[in-house]
Amino acid sequence: MRIPQKLLAVMKALRAVGRPRLVGGCVRDWLLGLEPKDFDVEVPGATFGQMHAILAPFGSTDIVGRSFGVIKLRIDGIEYDFSLPRRESKTGAGHRGFAVAPEPGLSDADAAARRDFTVNAIACDPFAAIEKNDPRAGIIDPHHGERDLRARILRHTSAAFTEDPLRVLRAFQLAARFDFTLAPETAALCKTIAPARNELPVERVWGEWQKWAEKATVPSRGLDVLEQTGWLAHFPELAALRGTQQDPGWHPEGDVFTHTAHCCDALARLDAWRDSAPPRRRALLLAVLAHDFGKPSTTEYAERRGKMRWISPGHEAAGGPLAETFLQRIGAPRETTARVVPLVLNHLMHHNGAGGNGAPFSGTFVRRLARRLLPATIDDLCLVMRADHDGRPPKHSPETLERIDELGEAARRLAIADAAPKPILQGRHLIATGMTPGKQFKAILGAAFEAQLEGAFADEAGAIAWVEKARRDKGVRE
Repeated sequence: MRIPQKLLAVMKALRAVGRPRLVGGCVRDWLLGLEPKDFDVEVPGATFGQMHAILAPFGSTDIVGRSFGVIKLRIDGIEYDFSLPRRESKTGAGHRGFAVAPEPGLSDADAAARRDFTVNAIACDPFAAIEKNDPRAGIIDPHHGERDLRARILRHTSAAFTEDPLRVLRAFQLAARFDFTLAPETAALCKTIAPARNELPVERVWGEWQKWAEKATVPSRGLDVLEQTGWLAHFPELAALRGTQQDPGWHPEGDVFTHTAHCCDALARLDAWRDSAPPRRRALLLAVLAHDFGKPSTTEYAERRGKMRWISPGHEAAGGPLAETFLQRIGAPRETTARVVPLVLNHLMHHNGAGGNGAPFSGTFVRRLARRLLPATIDDLCLVMRADHDGRPPKHSPETLERIDELGEAARRLAIADAAPKPILQGRHLIATGMTPGKQFKAILGAAFEAQLEGAFADEAGAIAWVEKARRDKGVRE
C-alpha cells in the first residue's frame, strides 16, 4: 500500500505510545487493487492525551471528537482521522443515540466488531509489512473480511449492525460501487430494522445516495440491496416500477424496474459518464433512475397500431413531478433536482419531438429543446437517451442510436450541445439604436429572443438588423 510519507512518519511516532494501524476503507481498497484515498488510523494501547501529544507537532489538530476518542490531523491540506479502539452501545433512537467508550486495551476482534461489514473490518500494520518485507504480513483480519472481499460479499460484522439503520444504505452504495452482493443473513437482518428508516436525518440518507450516484460501477447491485432488504418500500417511486408491465417486443428484458436497473448499469459503462465531474455524474444517474417514474400511473393494456399491447402514453410528463418528490425525499440538493427533472421530462424527444419520423431536427427545435433542458444540456440528454436504449437487452435499435447521434450533432453544429442559447440582443443594443429605456424593453427583448430561437438571426449584427426592421415595420414602439 502506498502510504503518504508524512502520514507514515506520524504513525512511526505513535509507536512510542501504542500500536498504530490503518483501518477501514483504505485497507479494503488496497486489497481490491484500488488506490486508497482516505486513510484512517486506529491506535490501540494509547490514551487520548498521549495520542494528542504525539500528533500536535505534526499539524493542526481538531479534538471535537474527544468523547469518541477521535482526533483529526491536517497535514498539507489533507485531513486524517486518528482514533482509539472503542465500544459503542445503543442508548436511544437516531444516530446520536449511542454511548461511546474508548478502550485502549480492546482486542483486535472486539475493536473491529463495531464496524459495519467484514470487508471494512480489516486493519493493516504497515510496520509489520516493512519489517518482514511482505505487504501481507501486516494484515489483521479477525472477522474474515478478506475472504468476503474475494467472494464480493457484504456481510455484517456483528449483531451490533442493527444499531444504526444507515448501514443498510451503506450496503446499498457499497454494493453498487464495488460490485458486491449481500449475504442472505445480512439481508434478513436489514429487514428487521426497516422501520428504523424514519430515524435517519435526510442529510445522512443523501450522503449514501450521493455515493451511489457519483461512484457506482454497477448501480443495479445497489437496487438489488434495496429490494432484498425490503427497503425499496421507503422509496415508493422506485418500488412502483416493480411489476409495471412493458411491451415485450420493445422491452424483452422485463418490467420497468428491471429495465431501469439495466439502464443505470448501461450509463455507468459509458466513458462520457465516468469521465464527468461528480455533480454531472450524479445528476445523470439519478435522471436515468427516474426516467420512467411516470410509467406506473400511465401504463395500460390497449390497442396500438391494430394490436393489443402495454403502452405508457404521457409517462414523460407524469414522471417529472415524481422525480422531484423522490429527490426531495432523499435530500438531493436543489441544483441536482433542477438538472434531473428536465431530463426526465424530455427523455423521448428523439422519438416524439420535431424531427420525428426520420425528418432532420430543425434548428428551432434544437434551440428550444436546449432552453427547456436548462440547467441540463443536450449532451446530458443524449447520454440519458443512450442509457435508455442500452437498457433493453438484447434489443438493439440502430435507428434509435442514429436519432440520438443526429440530435447531438445538430446541437454541436449550433454550438449548443453543452450550453443553451443565450439572448443575443441586450438593452445596450436598443439604446445604441436610439431607443429610450423603459418598460417596453422587456417585451422587445422577449420578442427578439423568440425570433432568435426561430433562427431569425445568429449574431449581434443580425439582432440589430432585426430590431431596425421591426421599427420600420412599426412592430416596435419607441
